[in-house]
Order: sequence, then C-alpha cells, then structure tokens
Amino acid sequence: MSTKLQAVRVSAMLLSALIGTAGAGCSLGRASGGPARGPEAVKARVVPVVSRAVHRDVEAVGSLFAFEEVTVSSEVEGRIDRVFVDVGDKVAPGRPLVKIIPVELGLALDQEHAALKQIETRLAPPEGQTALKDAREAAEVRRAEADRVDAEQKYKRAKELWDQGLISRGAFDEAEAHYNAVRAAYDMALQNVRTLQAQAVQRSASVALAEKKLGDTVIRAPFAGQVKERMVSPGQYVKVQTPALVLVDNDPLRVRLKVPERMAGWVAVGQPVTVQVEAYPDRSFAGEISRINPSVDPQSRTFDVEALLKNADGALKPGFFARASIASSHKDETLVVPRDALRYLYGVYKVYAVDQGALKETEVKVGAREGDEVEVTGGVKEGEHVAVPLDGEELRDGAPVASASPAASPAAPTQSAAR
Repeated sequence: MSTKLQAVRVSAMLLSALIGTAGAGCSLGRASGGPARGPEAVKARVVPVVSRAVHRDVEAVGSLFAFEEVTVSSEVEGRIDRVFVDVGDKVAPGRPLVKIIPVELGLALDQEHAALKQIETRLAPPEGQTALKDAREAAEVRRAEADRVDAEQKYKRAKELWDQGLISRGAFDEAEAHYNAVRAAYDMALQNVRTLQAQAVQRSASVALAEKKLGDTVIRAPFAGQVKERMVSPGQYVKVQTPALVLVDNDPLRVRLKVPERMAGWVAVGQPVTVQVEAYPDRSFAGEISRINPSVDPQSRTFDVEALLKNADGALKPGFFARASIASSHKDETLVVPRDALRYLYGVYKVYAVDQGALKETEVKVGAREGDEVEVTGGVKEGEHVAVPLDGEELRDGAPVASASPAASPAAPTQSAAR
C-alpha cells in the first residue's frame, strides 16, 4: 500500500511541475512578444510659420448716398391742377412734374402788359424809328418846344417895342410872363417823358416777372433722376415754398466710409475702392475715392472718406449699408499660415503646432485673409511648424504626426486687409 501511495504522490508532483513549466512558458512568450502598441500617427502636411511683407488694404464700413437730392417746392401760390409723376418714376431735366392752375397769374400778366402798352403809347417814337432814344423827340416834348419857341419870339418882339416905347409896360410884362410859363411847361414835359421812360423799364420788368410766375405754375425737374417722395395731390392749395416732390440722382452714388485715424496716411484721392452690400452678396462694385474729410471726429477717432460708384443699372440704392476695401500701398511684416491649418471652435481659432513630432493644440489670433493664407497675430512664432491635415485625416492633440512632403513656404507676397 505504501509503495502505491508514494507512486501517486510522485505523479502529482510531476503534474504540478509540468503545469508550472507550461504557465511560465506562456508568460515568457507574452513578455517576449514585443512592446505594446501606442497611438496611431496622423498623416499631415507640415508647413513652417513664415514672415512676409504684405500690402495692407483698408477695411471700412459706411452707407450709400444719392449723388444729388433736392426737395422741389412751389414758387407760386395756387391750386394744383395735375401731378405728372409718382414715386419711382424716372425724370429728365426740365420734365414737367406738377402743374398749378394759372388763371390768376395769367390775368396779372395781362394787367402788366396793358400798363406797359399805355406808357409805350405816350412814348411813341418819331416816324421811321422803332424806339424813342432821346426824350426831346417825344411828341409831348416837341409840342412844348414849339410853344417855347413861339413864346420866346413874342417876348423878344415885345422887348424891342418896349425899348422903343411903342407898347405899355403891362403888355411887355404879359409877354414876359407867358414866355416864362412856356419854358417851365417845356421843362415839365421833358421831365414827364423821362419819368415815363423809367416807368416803361419798371413795367417791362413787371411783365417779365409776371411771365416768370406764370411759367412757374409748371414745376419742372432740375436734373435727371428719380422721384423719391411725393407730397402733393391734385386740388391741393399750395403756397410759396410748399414742398411738392423729392428727387434723387442715383448715378453715380456716393459711398461715405469711416476710416480709423491711424490709417490717414494709407488713403488718398483717386485710390480704387471695392464695395459690397448685403443685397448683392455675390457682387462687388468698383469706384474710387473722390473726397477726404480734412478733420477727424474726436468721438469716434475716424475721418470720412467719400467714393463714387457707377450705378447705371440702378442696383444700388441710397441708404444701403456698405462694406468697402480701399487698396493702399502700405506694407507690413506679418506671420502667415495656410488657411487649411486653422480650426474654429467655440469662438476661437486654433492650429496644431508640431512639437517634437507630436501635435500640440494652440490657440491663435488671426488677422486679414488673402487667398489660401491667413495672417496670424499671436499664438505662434516665426519658424515654428503647423500641421495641415490630409484628406480623411483628423488632427488630435498629442497625436504623433507623419509628415507627408513638407511644403515650402510661398515666395510671392500676398495682400492683406487691415482691420
């Protein structure tokens, strides 16, 4: 029995040894199988952050204004007969807009014509002449002149007879008094004619004024444009300076922009301007600076710049909000990165910088954009590298990066817009 028991114990010990040996072999196999696998590398294009000189464009905002805008008013009193145009109608220079009933002004003109005719009749020129050039040629003065000559001759004869003692003193005094009276009558006739000549000039002016007032019963367009507002209707009684219509000239249009004072040296008259409006997001409107305000607003620290935009098709309208870019020759040294290297999340821009072969998420501040590049004003330094993901790849903070043919920095300068 003891011999059999020892044999069983030996067999159990051998089995335990075999199991231990097998387990140790498996553990050794796992330990010698190689290192554990880490995070998978991300394929990306690694590009350097470069510095370059860029042209600065001035970005500004403002509004559109009509080239000309005028409120057309009545120059005479009266009741409106007709209104020929309404809001939106295009008008040419001199086109009738409103007509006022002209009856009273027409009668006033007839009165002035009649008064002038009376004066002209009294100032009838001698036969063969069209106008009285000398007051002494008037019929009234010629008659007074004849009476004066006759009285003078009678006076001279009476004086001779008086000197010879042939007539009495009374007869001589009578001849002398008559002569003096006739001379005064001549002077008065001459003065009357000259007064009539002055009155004729005055009446002629009154006739011209009455004709103008009669013509003013038709209100006409002062320039080509469109009707912006209509304030009168037929049958309405208007007085002098009563507003009737508002006209605007929309071709060209004025765009007035607010430019920061620090950019005063960047803009000049004649520089090209590109304008965009919300109504046409896919269109740009070209113009050039026509005026620059010489003073700066102390409250906003900006100054006004005005440019003219062609508007032949009428697409632009006064009052539009406008965003404009003014081309300038100013240059700045700045850092740029590819546009595809930027990520925008929760209101901040980030790039993935490459640090010792791994990606590092870095917050940056961006500036102007031009083409495929973006200005970076903070967060990275010149010479550092950033990753641009390849198609289908997603960048992760801390992930190793597998560079795919690093791109050389472009050599050509880009344009950038100053904010």
